[in-house]
Amino acid sequence: GERAEAVYYLQYGNVKESVVSDQGREAVVGMLEPGLFFGTACLDGPAVRTSTATAVKASMVTMIAKDAMNALLNGRVEFAQLFRVYQLHLTSRLEADKIDLMLNSIEKRLARALLILAHYGGGTPRKIGPDISQELIAEMIGTTRPRVNFFMTKFRKLGLIKYNGGIEVSPNLLSVVMNELTKTENVE
Repeated sequence: GERAEAVYYLQYGNVKESVVSDQGREAVVGMLEPGLFFGTACLDGPAVRTSTATAVKASMVTMIAKDAMNALLNGRVEFAQLFRVYQLHLTSRLEADKIDLMLNSIEKRLARALLILAHYGGGTPRKIGPDISQELIAEMIGTTRPRVNFFMTKFRKLGLIKYNGGIEVSPNLLSVVMNELTKTENVE
């Protein structure tokens, strides 16, 4: 509801972006990592914020006034091209998230979220830090923490994840997203 007068750039840390329904239900719509912009809708959208950005751990964020951002986009071709690629990637990701939410089971949504958080397919895979809780993951995939806990336990027993000062994700977890491998196994 605050006035949208700037774009933000995350230099380091982690930020969650969330929305709240009229009934007070919160949904996490994204986990932002260093090198990502947020609040970009102000450039061609509503004059007020429709989501909230909250630091999950110590972060440094640069605020770029809307007029300054438009000047950069209009005056610096390299920056405009970089920003366009970023926006196209974001649009593709949002479409994939929407399809995932509409068509996939909680188990597949969880597996996909863990792979994204661990950077599979987008860089060097890494451990998911302890700042990403099961509650936060539940908000990201649209379910409850007990359901996330159930499937995390199942994934751990299958050797698809390990807890070691964070969550280590095995590349074999991709099989859960690609097919129904774990549906055929009865893990309690």
